[in-house]
Amino acid sequence: MFSRWNWVACGFCLVLNICSPDASAGLVQSCGHIIPESPVLALGSNFTALCILNESCLDFGNIYASQIIWKIKNRLVPKEQYREINRTVSSVTFNDTSSLATPLTCNILADGQIEQNIYGITVTVGLPPEKPKNLSCIVHQKTVLTYVMNCTWDPGRHTFLDTQFRLRYSWPEEIFPDCIPKDVNNSCSINDIQFFVNTEIWVEVTNALGKAESDPLVVDPIDIVKPLSPQNVSVSSEVMPTALKLFWENRISDAVMTLKFNIRYRIAGDTNWMEVPPEDTASPRTSFSVQGLRPYTEYVFSIRCMKEDGLGYWSDWSEEKTGITTEDKPSKGPPLWRIIDTSHSPTSWTVHLIWKALKPFEANGVILQYEVTIRDKSSLSSPVRKYNVTSTNHTLQLPEGTYEVTLIARNSAGASPPSVLLIPASNSKAPVKNLRTLPKHDKLWVGWTAPNSYVLKYVIEWCLVSSSSDCITEWQIAPGDVQGIDLKGIKPFKCYLITVYPLYADGQGSGQSVKAYLKQDRPSKGPTVQTKKVGKAEAVLTWNHLTVEEQNGFIRNYTILYKTIDGNETVVTVDPSKTEYTLSSLTSDTLYTVRMMASTDNGSRTGPDFTFTTQKFGKGEIEAIVVPVCLAFLLIVLLGILFCFNKRDLIKKHIWPIVPDPSKSNIAQWSPQVPAKHNFNSKEQMYPEGSFTDVSVVEIEADDKKSFSEQDLKPFDLLKKEKSTSEGHSSGIGGSSCMSSPRQSVSDSDEGETTQNTSSTVQYSTVVLNGYRDQTPVQVFSRSESTQPLLDSEERSEDHAGGADSAAQRQQYFRQNGGQDETNTDRPCFERTKQITHVNEGDLVGFVQLQISGQSSQPLGLGMEKITQEAALSSVLQTCTEGQTVRPETVEENPLSVDEMPKSYLPQTVRQGGYMPQ
Repeated sequence: MFSRWNWVACGFCLVLNICSPDASAGLVQSCGHIIPESPVLALGSNFTALCILNESCLDFGNIYASQIIWKIKNRLVPKEQYREINRTVSSVTFNDTSSLATPLTCNILADGQIEQNIYGITVTVGLPPEKPKNLSCIVHQKTVLTYVMNCTWDPGRHTFLDTQFRLRYSWPEEIFPDCIPKDVNNSCSINDIQFFVNTEIWVEVTNALGKAESDPLVVDPIDIVKPLSPQNVSVSSEVMPTALKLFWENRISDAVMTLKFNIRYRIAGDTNWMEVPPEDTASPRTSFSVQGLRPYTEYVFSIRCMKEDGLGYWSDWSEEKTGITTEDKPSKGPPLWRIIDTSHSPTSWTVHLIWKALKPFEANGVILQYEVTIRDKSSLSSPVRKYNVTSTNHTLQLPEGTYEVTLIARNSAGASPPSVLLIPASNSKAPVKNLRTLPKHDKLWVGWTAPNSYVLKYVIEWCLVSSSSDCITEWQIAPGDVQGIDLKGIKPFKCYLITVYPLYADGQGSGQSVKAYLKQDRPSKGPTVQTKKVGKAEAVLTWNHLTVEEQNGFIRNYTILYKTIDGNETVVTVDPSKTEYTLSSLTSDTLYTVRMMASTDNGSRTGPDFTFTTQKFGKGEIEAIVVPVCLAFLLIVLLGILFCFNKRDLIKKHIWPIVPDPSKSNIAQWSPQVPAKHNFNSKEQMYPEGSFTDVSVVEIEADDKKSFSEQDLKPFDLLKKEKSTSEGHSSGIGGSSCMSSPRQSVSDSDEGETTQNTSSTVQYSTVVLNGYRDQTPVQVFSRSESTQPLLDSEERSEDHAGGADSAAQRQQYFRQNGGQDETNTDRPCFERTKQITHVNEGDLVGFVQLQISGQSSQPLGLGMEKITQEAALSSVLQTCTEGQTVRPETVEENPLSVDEMPKSYLPQTVRQGGYMPQ
């Protein structure tokens, strides 16, 4: 066995043997070849190929047939299909060539190491030709003397191979050259033909797998001729208005063949052709008169021809020519109708006569004018009215009555039959019944049930209903024996009002109307809803009907949809005739959203959303709350007024104090040098009856000072301090402290501020001075707490500023007498007060000590001064009468010296109607 390198060297030598040029032949010599060489195989058949190795390659390379492998387009063929015939020949067999592709190669595998191609072939797979079928031939006339025969056939299935077709023809004793098709395989034309000789024609087809021929066709070419169409066609009018005459020329000689003709015609603008009966044109001719046409109508004509005996083919139609028939008088009167307007006056009619123009086949010419005749059937003596009109309407004024209207259309040939219309005084005849409509394709069918009486004809009116314009009436007349008609020109999604009138021989029936749509659609928009009234639990909704242009159909119902923000939607269906609806069972003080939907037979459309809020209170609830509250308020006000009226004195005392009249003050007569003498024995002289309402007396004698401790006398020291301070502000009453303000304070260190300069305010008073114990009083003065300024006459010069010596000898009393003691009415009030003061002296001292000690920690000033003064005498509550109540008075904070007598201030001698301090 060779080594691997020996096999490589052997393979290289084999390649050189295959590919190296032979010195003698100069060609490439292969180590083998395949039989058959480039075969053509029938699709689906069996095929076997042989690969034969050359002997020279066997000896050199030790190669045998057992090492041969087969491939189809580089795809290995299964070894089950191999067969080794001998050591140099190997075969491969294919049972079905449908899967066989090209190329098919024979390869050698030397010791399983190197694969080398030995030889390859191209395999062609196809089908044998089929027999051509349906062979036919036509002789086309190209010119007057030139004819060409064209034959066609069915070539059969596709063979997938190069296949040749030949058209062959011959006479009984002569064979003509074959006709070979160009670029096609199913037709061929022969230019050289002879008439009046039977010719045999057939088709022959061949390819690599076989040959086939069609059945022969034996025919005389004259019998398969398709002649040229007639030329120079013309149309002329005849004397009769219903006939036209045609003229033409034939393009084939009568010597060659005789022809028959076919004539067709139609009305201009129509697509339907009519033909002249074939038997009328079955003979040779060059003209023909067409009758039975409409007067004054344009017609279109065309002609064709063929061999007279019917053999061969019809020619093409000639070019079209037109002609117009002459005029004739109109065949019928125009359709006539009327519209009566009685709005101006019931007894005078405005009659609009309207009629339709005649159709062309009815007018039979150009209508020149219309003749209108009016006859009054109510009065035979009334003259006949005649009008010549060129338009299709006429308006006239007629009194109420019965009229007969006659209309005639006239053209150049004559007048039409009259159209008669009876206008009765009233439509008292029976109307039609069961008026209905039904859409049919693009037409609207209107049907009715005929009345029991005989009807001459029906008038059908219809108009497009519009909300923005008047209804323009269109109408149509139907025969009296029909019960339905199709209306043309009806637009979809538009509403029409249709009315049917029956016309009788002696009158007219009342009209019956119905609205109809050819097609319906959903509305163009939805209704816009608003609120008319909103309550606590209900809301009244209003809306407007959609216009007829927006409806697009019959509105079957309205649907109201409403909900709260978070709630479910509630649906309510409303009758389409309504424009208002009340929503009930709503929640108070709640926002609702509502919208409305309009529905037709073909859909619905929803309008915009609208929101509203229900009221918090219902009708009458606010009144039920407000009215009682107002009544209660008024009652309280009335009660308050009554209370104030009953307590007016008390209210006046607290709110509007009475200020004493300075002009009535007795201080103007008081003089410190000549003190007024008071008669203490006469009560009426000193104090008139009713002058005191309440009296408080504080009496401190000079000898009693010694019995008081320093603490007890502290409030009185304050009085001294105030006295010394206020002396510089005297109002000219002898330097008495009675003339200064008791609320003015000066600090001990003289560093405090004077809170208020009271020189502008004067305290009016009467100072009562008494001697020791029961001595006769020297002076008596009364003092008032009024802040009124002194009158000029009352102001004194400061002559008496040095009255300090006399002041040291005085005792001051403060008195306020509210009444007389019942048990001692004859005794002077001053003396009784004196005794009461002496008896309660211990109480006074104790009370002063208590008040002084409770407020000793407060700083001195205006406020402290006032509080201390009032507290020092607050417990001295004695009266002259009715309990002898003593009220506390203010005590000055100035400390009293040993030499000074304590003073008692009577804050006010209150006369009847005067001021009483609180």
